[in-house]
Amino acid sequence: MTTEVWDCVTRASFGEQRSVFTIVRDGARFTGTNVADVGELPVVDGRIDGDRLIWKMPTEKPMRMTLVGKARIEGDRLHGTVTMGAFGRAEMSGVRRA
Repeated sequence: MTTEVWDCVTRASFGEQRSVFTIVRDGARFTGTNVADVGELPVVDGRIDGDRLIWKMPTEKPMRMTLVGKARIEGDRLHGTVTMGAFGRAEMSGVRRA
């Protein structure tokens, strides 16, 4: 297993959220956390397909829902989206920590 830490920014219609996205890789699967000012979300059902990541993050705030993330890793950069149920989709980008 390997661990990667990413400094991320998620840009939604209601504002910008900075977070630390930790990925714990185990073959073609991963777990981890996404920690922001609003709290810590667990990463569940993470899958890796080449340079693409797909994962879920259950949350209770501002209401119960499951966020769905999809991103592509290009070197030390990550770009993708987070689908937030009724709140639409947000752009996510990140830089891998050294």
